Amino acid sequence: MGIIARNIFRFIVLVLLQVLVLDNVMINGYMVPYVYLLFLLLMPFETPRWLQLVAGFLLGLSVDLFENTPGMHTAATVLVAFLRPHLLNLFAPRDGYEPETFPRVRYYGFYWFLKYTLAVVMIHHFALFYLEVFQLKDFFSTLLRVFLSSILSAATIVLSQFFVFRE
Repeated sequence: MGIIARNIFRFIVLVLLQVLVLDNVMINGYMVPYVYLLFLLLMPFETPRWLQLVAGFLLGLSVDLFENTPGMHTAATVLVAFLRPHLLNLFAPRDGYEPETFPRVRYYGFYWFLKYTLAVVMIHHFALFYLEVFQLKDFFSTLLRVFLSSILSAATIVLSQFFVFRE
C-alpha cells in the first residue's frame, strides 16, 4: 500500500474511531481522549507545510461536522499543523532527522515521541477547550480539563505506537 493510500486510510479510521467511539468516553467529566491527532503526529517529516495545513483543516473539519462543533476542532488542528514544523525542529536530534524515517517511537525512541506528543496534544487541547468555553471565568477548571485530557490522550497515542502503528 502506497504512502498516500495509507495516510488516507489512517485519516478515515482515526476520524471514525474518534467520533463513533472515543467521543462517547468521558471520565469524571474532565478527561476525553482525542486520538485523531495521531494523523498529524505521524505525517512524514518531508510533508510540505501547505499540505500539513490543509490536512489539519480537513481533519478538524471532519470531526467538527460529526460533532456539530462550529470550527473548534478545525481551529485547534490548524494551529497544531502550523506549529508542527517548529516543534519538530525543537525536538530534532543533534544530527537531524534521518532520511526515509517517520516520527515514530521505532525511529526516535520513546522519550522523543513522548515529548513531541505531549507538546502537540497540550497545544491542541488548550486551544480546543478554551475555544469551547470562550471565557476566562472558568479558567482553572478548564486548565484542569486541558491537563487531564492531555495526559489521557498522550498516553493513548503513545500506547498506539506499541500496539497499532508499529510500521
